[in-house]
Amino acid sequence: MTSPIFLDGAPNWVDLGTPDLDGATAFYRGLFGWDLIPGGPEVGGYGMLTLDGRYVGGVMTVSEEEAPSAWSVSFKSPDVDATGRAVTEAGGSAAFEAMDVLDFGRMGGFTDPAGAYFGVWQPKEHPGFGVIQEPNAFLWAELYTPDVPAAAAFFSTVFGWGTDEMKVEGSDYTYTTVHPAGAGPDASFGGLVRMGDVPSEAARGPHWLPYFDVADVDATVAEAKRLGGTETLAAMEVPGVGKMANVADPYGAVFAVMKPEPRQ
Repeated sequence: MTSPIFLDGAPNWVDLGTPDLDGATAFYRGLFGWDLIPGGPEVGGYGMLTLDGRYVGGVMTVSEEEAPSAWSVSFKSPDVDATGRAVTEAGGSAAFEAMDVLDFGRMGGFTDPAGAYFGVWQPKEHPGFGVIQEPNAFLWAELYTPDVPAAAAFFSTVFGWGTDEMKVEGSDYTYTTVHPAGAGPDASFGGLVRMGDVPSEAARGPHWLPYFDVADVDATVAEAKRLGGTETLAAMEVPGVGKMANVADPYGAVFAVMKPEPRQ
């Protein structure tokens, strides 16, 4: 089975910070079938989440005093340091200094001008995801922001992203999708949403939300509840897109699940 190929600027990793590593691992194993490869002291206990032996993300313990439990999304860069300079020049800021992670790659953490955190991963031995766009793996990323045009301009400056406007069937709503530089709409990997359009997400402030592909949204939400999670946005059908819902794990980290319709 071939591994995904990532264009520069596309999402290539997600991380979970949680106050209870064992509890979170049990929740996601029950929900998605993920296994944990524990991390040693040389990586600060950072573990790898896998699906059938393929990487789907990372996880580490973050105390409630340090930060709320949350998922974060990272984007591929050929040069984290250059990306960091682009971030600050465009009005964003660094959350921490860029660093090498053994021989795996180089990472940086940043916030956009509205305060939404995102990661940047420069691959070396570790390219990122081992599987995407399959059931129980990463599918899509969505930014909740107070100003969609401003966010689009910022990320276009930093990563060269292009944007497209997608009219949602049966409504007056227009959704902004993003794709890597030099690619077209078929390579779209995420969207930009005005926070006020989704009150449950607006309450969390500006942030990126990962989506995971599932075979059955209703069954996945029911299982999440059985495992101690909650539904934060009720399941909905979006014509031409698919069915989706937002879920919080037992420790408050929110993510979305979606059964997508085949791309046209």
